[in-house]
Amino acid sequence: MGKDKVHIFDTTLRDGEQVPGCKLDTKQKLVIAERLDELGVDIIEAGFPISSPGDFNSVSEIAKLVKNATVCGLTRSVRKDIEVAAEAIKSAKKPRIHTGIGTSDSHITHKFKSNREDILERAVAAVKYAKSFVEDVEFYAEDAGRTDNDYLARVCEAVIKAGATVLNIPDTTGYCLPEEYGAKMKYLKENVKGIEKAILSCHCHNDLGLATANSISGVINGARQIECTINGIGERAGNTSLEEVVMIMRQHPYLNLDTNINSKLLYDTSLMVSDKMGMVVQPNKAIVGSNAFAHSSGIHQDGVIKNRETYEIMDPHDVGVNESSIVLTARSGRAALAYRAKNVGYELTKNQLDVVYENFLKFADRKKEILDTDIHKIVETSNISISTFT
Repeated sequence: MGKDKVHIFDTTLRDGEQVPGCKLDTKQKLVIAERLDELGVDIIEAGFPISSPGDFNSVSEIAKLVKNATVCGLTRSVRKDIEVAAEAIKSAKKPRIHTGIGTSDSHITHKFKSNREDILERAVAAVKYAKSFVEDVEFYAEDAGRTDNDYLARVCEAVIKAGATVLNIPDTTGYCLPEEYGAKMKYLKENVKGIEKAILSCHCHNDLGLATANSISGVINGARQIECTINGIGERAGNTSLEEVVMIMRQHPYLNLDTNINSKLLYDTSLMVSDKMGMVVQPNKAIVGSNAFAHSSGIHQDGVIKNRETYEIMDPHDVGVNESSIVLTARSGRAALAYRAKNVGYELTKNQLDVVYENFLKFADRKKEILDTDIHKIVETSNISISTFT
């Protein structure tokens, strides 16, 4: 039986770019958009066209450039927003308008100073208007994570009747627990009439560090689209990390879920986005961090040298990393030193290794990390004849 496809909706160029200091110009956006298309994302949210002339231009140029992915423009449930978005994406091979409105009581009361019935009417009107421009209309129920399930189901049913093809269920504040978010998706699958006509989508924020877990819980419970960003960038604590959800589904085949992503491009894409946006990737970031496949503990190093799978659940080549790193520090053991020494030309016997290792520890106590150049110095000052090495 074939795996169910989960659509990857990349919002690096819209939600990701909302990070302070990460503003991109049109040229930079086009470079990233082209890479996202090559990476295999299904939908590229290119921007919020009405927000500025520059954003409109970027969305328009991306729509002309992208060959395979759907190109999406974000709007509020405002007619002018929708008109401008439709104009911006008109050149796209596969255009989508992403419109919506807040549905939680908090948003209805404080943000809109309105009531549930009025919000429902505005949601339907926005979808109908967007549908007059494009066939593919995604509706977002902002703050769905804190929206009453019964009311959320009513809104979803109404916008499906109005023509929505995708239902975005955002955990806008990153508040939901995975069990809660998954249960919300399950509730909608079971209680919304006509739900089979639309794709449920996860859009999770990382305020409590749960964006990836919530998105995976969402697809386990019936969603078939995940909205995410490269490196998990985004407002506040960020969005769901594209590379994380892709590799979770790939590493857990029993989920019977997969994507069209070419995972071998993940690391390089991460570096590209980090460079263009000036956002450093934390070293311990899952999948693409500089330490994701690095080992410095002696016990771990010995295990990885003997069999990589002892401490690595992924082959680094699968995400575009050349090889695992055996990092020499004061916590490293003899096996790691012998391995690294061999890589720079020294085949150590057991007795030679014992002598060199004692000298290595003296060096390692003075430095955070021992480099290849240091290994030569360690060997040369270990009172062992160099001629005994190969």
